[in-house]
Amino acid sequence: MKKFLSLLLVLLMALSLAACGGNDNKQPGNDQPQQSDPAPAPADDSQEPAPAEPATGMDALIEAAKAEGELVVYGSCEEEYLAAACEHFEELYGIKVTHQRLSTGEVQAKIEEENGNPSADVWFGGTTDPYNVVAAEGLLEPYAAENASHLLDDQYKDADGNWYGIYKGILGFMVNKDELARMNLEAPQDWKDLLDPKYQGLIWLSNYNTAGTAKLVINTMIQKYGHDEGIQYLVDLDKNIQVYTKSGSGPSKNVGTGECVIGIGFLHDGITQIVDNGYENIDLVIPSSGTSFEVGATAIFKGAAHPNAAKLWIEYALSPECVELADDFGSYQFLVIDNAQQPSQAADFGLDPDNVMKYDFEDAKNNITKYIDEVMTALGSAADDRFQTE
Repeated sequence: MKKFLSLLLVLLMALSLAACGGNDNKQPGNDQPQQSDPAPAPADDSQEPAPAEPATGMDALIEAAKAEGELVVYGSCEEEYLAAACEHFEELYGIKVTHQRLSTGEVQAKIEEENGNPSADVWFGGTTDPYNVVAAEGLLEPYAAENASHLLDDQYKDADGNWYGIYKGILGFMVNKDELARMNLEAPQDWKDLLDPKYQGLIWLSNYNTAGTAKLVINTMIQKYGHDEGIQYLVDLDKNIQVYTKSGSGPSKNVGTGECVIGIGFLHDGITQIVDNGYENIDLVIPSSGTSFEVGATAIFKGAAHPNAAKLWIEYALSPECVELADDFGSYQFLVIDNAQQPSQAADFGLDPDNVMKYDFEDAKNNITKYIDEVMTALGSAADDRFQTE
């Protein structure tokens, strides 16, 4: 019996020791069991990465323009500035740019002939009178430009967004002072002085059919003197005109050489001849009774093959990146956006962008085509030989 009880006691002790010593998870000095880390969940290869947020605003426009990859520009500003602006756009965005320099009248005629299937995407530079003609014909594409918020005044944009201004030019006279001195003539100081017979054969003006500058002259005379007297003024002026040039800057390029003694055009073109080409024999004249001004513009053609690149061009054209290139390449117009630095040369020559007559853009927009026809009819046979468009 004693032997049985002893065996039973040994068995109970062994069971007790097994129960107390079987936990391997206790750490020294810690009476609580250590919980092991749960096994990691298996990777779910079926989950895709979260999609990136879609580009919006200007970023989206840039992406869409780059996808098109190409832009065609017709430019009516000077060739050097046009080329520089196009090359810089290409550098900024990697979009291939093709450009061609044409007068505003040539662009107008080309776009009208193509009638909604344009061979270019955008128009850059040149006065707004021809822009207004093709806008009225529905051949420009309205666009609400973000950078238009920097325009100095609403007069520098079309009310419907058909075009936006990029610069402002003052209309006046450029004279060769050496040639005038040789002929013992004083420089004309006002518009009506140009009608004096002593200036017969000395004056150059651009062609009403091909140059926006000449269209501005028509509108200026009609607004200044009234409809009938304004047209008669142009008929009388024709008696003293030697040459009508295809481009508005044509007269300025011939004043320094003396081939043209008195040129009618934009005075910043005269500054280019003085500053860049060294023709110090040129004087600039702001008409004493007042003058008008151009707004040089940019626009998208209706039916453009690269519409997003065209919109990006408008934003670029309304930025300092573009307009501040002008005076680096011989174009000294006043700039019309508030975040760009004005060229000092215009002020150095005494030009004041605010010393101009109030110009009726709506009358010019609605009637310039009719006014040109009336002037050409009034000139009669005089218009046959000297107003060639080719």
